[in-house]
Amino acid sequence: MQRWSGREARLLRDALRMSLRDFAAYLGVSDRTVSNWEAGGAGYQPRAESQGILDTALGRAPHDARTRFAESLGMSDTAAPVTGRIEVDSHKFLPVFIGVERAGRLREHLTPSEGAQWLESSSTRLDHPEAQSCVLHVFACGVAVFHLVQPHEPAALTDLAVWRYRSYASDLPWARAKIRELLEVEHAVAPNPEYVLSLYCLTSGPWAGNAYDTALRLLSTPSVLVDRRAPGGPAPLACTVEESLLATGFDHPDIVSFGVRGVSTAYAGWSGVAYASHSSERSLTTDELVACELTVQALWCFTRHIQQMVEDGQDPSMPERYGWRFLRAAASRLTTARAQETAQHVLMREAIMKTSGLAERLRTAQEALRESAG
Repeated sequence: MQRWSGREARLLRDALRMSLRDFAAYLGVSDRTVSNWEAGGAGYQPRAESQGILDTALGRAPHDARTRFAESLGMSDTAAPVTGRIEVDSHKFLPVFIGVERAGRLREHLTPSEGAQWLESSSTRLDHPEAQSCVLHVFACGVAVFHLVQPHEPAALTDLAVWRYRSYASDLPWARAKIRELLEVEHAVAPNPEYVLSLYCLTSGPWAGNAYDTALRLLSTPSVLVDRRAPGGPAPLACTVEESLLATGFDHPDIVSFGVRGVSTAYAGWSGVAYASHSSERSLTTDELVACELTVQALWCFTRHIQQMVEDGQDPSMPERYGWRFLRAAASRLTTARAQETAQHVLMREAIMKTSGLAERLRTAQEALRESAG
């Protein structure tokens, strides 16, 4: 919803099939508050905090309830763009822990991120041999994240999946060499990026109906289309595999949907995120998706470094500013819905947090730092 009124609040309660008292308890407000909303009808708009509560309630509602709500508003599914070709923008995130001191020195020469950022960062554009755009984000907590944008028009999803895994062979060494150059350190002690996380923004495809939905699921888990242990490196599985999955459907318990009916189709998986907009006015922007991934990947890398210290038999330590209280605050920001957030933002963040496993990693790293601090 762009703006809730008493009418939409009543329609949401009806879609959830709740009594006024149950609905109020579900929202965490008083019976009288809900009664006042509904009595005001279309001419009454709840205050900003209540708008956020209703957004969150809609986002967390069961799929059938959201369907009933959409139908009661006269909204129907917006058709996904269907063309004869696949067009997708690939966003890669390559994080590496460089340390708080090194990050501080590097940030002195970079441009601070715009707006009030609770996770401080600065950035700069870099030249990459194959990317349309490459931006290095350096976070004050000691993590650097390369963001590569590479548009593709693959003949099939399998081709894109194979490219993804094969490109690791050049992406990771390139990132390490660039970090070594920027930090002016010897190769032997240069920090080493360990993994690549992908975000795919699909702009068109040759599928319709259930096949379109399945295509987004496959984009979020491309490993099912690739033999990553082939002797010569990652190789495509038979073309019939992709054809069969698109025809019969594909699902996995680790895939989480965060799309909104008539607005977007979106999935988060263990390899990354796939997103397709069906309503440019109401869907998430690419910048919003990227911002979420940058935050999650920076903190995932940060907690991975703490885990590595523990596994190496060291007492994990960080400057007090980025100790266990920093991680506690980060966990709260990433797991608590904000009044100003739309339902789509909440769903996106929850899906990415769940599939990345970051919430548990934050708790574990927080405990490790707290114990080490005595």
